[in-house]
Amino acid sequence: MKTYILKNSRGIITPRSDVPYGELDIREKISIAFNAECILDIDLVDKLIQKYPDHTSVDASNCWALPGYVDPHTHPVFYKTREEEFEMRIAGKSYEEIAAGGGGIRNSVRAFRQASVDELTELTCKRIMEFLTCGTTTIEAKSGYGLSLADELKSLRILKKAGEILPISIVPTFLGAHEVPDEYQNRREAYIDLIIHEMIPAVADENLAEFCDVFTEKDVFSIEESEKILTAAREHGLGLKLHADELTPLGGAELAARMRAVSADHLLMISDAGISALKEKGVIPVLLPGTAFFLGKKNYAPARKMIEAGLNVALASDYNPGSSFTQNMNLILSIACIHMKMTPAETLYAATLASSRSIRRDRMAGSLEVGKKADITLMDIPNVQYIPYHYGMNHVKTVIRHGKIAYQM
Repeated sequence: MKTYILKNSRGIITPRSDVPYGELDIREKISIAFNAECILDIDLVDKLIQKYPDHTSVDASNCWALPGYVDPHTHPVFYKTREEEFEMRIAGKSYEEIAAGGGGIRNSVRAFRQASVDELTELTCKRIMEFLTCGTTTIEAKSGYGLSLADELKSLRILKKAGEILPISIVPTFLGAHEVPDEYQNRREAYIDLIIHEMIPAVADENLAEFCDVFTEKDVFSIEESEKILTAAREHGLGLKLHADELTPLGGAELAARMRAVSADHLLMISDAGISALKEKGVIPVLLPGTAFFLGKKNYAPARKMIEAGLNVALASDYNPGSSFTQNMNLILSIACIHMKMTPAETLYAATLASSRSIRRDRMAGSLEVGKKADITLMDIPNVQYIPYHYGMNHVKTVIRHGKIAYQM
C-alpha cells in the first residue's frame, strides 16, 4: 500500500479528541503521512521523509491542512428546486404559511414521486459532489421527500448507490416522518401506522439506514406521535435523531434526551430545561444557522448558552430545496460566528469533530489524528479566523478523502 506525505504544507489546524471543546491543535511546518487506510504519522516533513523513504509526495501548495468537514444534517435526494417559495418569503409569506397552503415539503414530495430513479440518482450525485468541492468529506443524508413505502425505499437506495460510487462518505437516515403527505392529510394515524409497521421494518430489513429522524413540530408530528415512531425505530436497531424545537418550543429536546437520541437538530426555540436534558443524557445539539438565515428568522439557536452549559455543539448545512439551499460549510461557519456568536475555533470544531460525534463517526473522521481516515482539506488561508471572515467564499484547493485526492481546484 502506497504511503503519501504532504509537502509544502503551512501546517495543520485540527481539533483533537483529547482537548476540550472548541480548542484547536495549530502547528506550523507540521505535515502528515498517510495511506488509503489511515493517517500514519504527523510530524515535521523531514522526519516523515526519513521514516517513510518510499513515499509519494502530495504538494500542499503552501496551504493549511484541516480535517474534512463532517456535515451531519442534509437532504440531498429531491427532484425540483423551490425558488418560487424563496420569492414568496421575500414578499412576506412565512415558511409555515407556505407549508399550510400545500407548499414546502409536500411540494417536493409531489415532484419527487414523478421523477425516475435514473433522474433522481443523477441529480443526487451531482449535488453531493458539490459538498466535496467545499471541503466536506462526510455527510449524513436523509430520505423524506417520498413519504410512501416505495418512494422512501427508492430515496434510500439512491443514497446507497451514491455512497458506492462517489468519493464521499454518506451516512443514511430514514425520514419518513418528515411530513404527512397529501393523501393522508385527513388520516394522520393511518400514515403513522404505515411508518411504524411497514416503512421502518422494510428499511431495517434492507439495512438502508443507520438512523431514523422525525420532524417533531407543531402541525407536523407531535411529541406523542414522535415518541411512537422513534420507539419503533429503536426496536428495529436504528439510531435516533430529531428535528426539534425549530419553530415552536414543543419540548423536542426533552424528548430527544428521554429517548437517548444521538442528536437533536435545529433547536432555535429550545428551553433551559431542554438544554439541561441534552447535557444530562449526552445528546449532541446539531445547529443549522443557515436555515434561520435563509428563512429570514430573527432568532437563532442559543449556541453560547449551550456551549457554556457544556454541550458538544455541532454545525450542519441542512442542505435542502426549501429552507437552506447551500452545500458550503465555509458559509455556515460565518453565519454561526455572526449570528450565534461562536468563535472561529469553535465553529471549526463544531463542523468537524463535534459533528462527527453526532453521526457516530468520530473514531474515523472529524480530526487529523493518527489512526483516523486521511480525510484532509487543503485551504488557502492565513489562519482559522479567515474562514468565516472572508464569508461566502470557498477556500478549498484540494480535498483528500480516504487517502486519495478526490477534488482539486
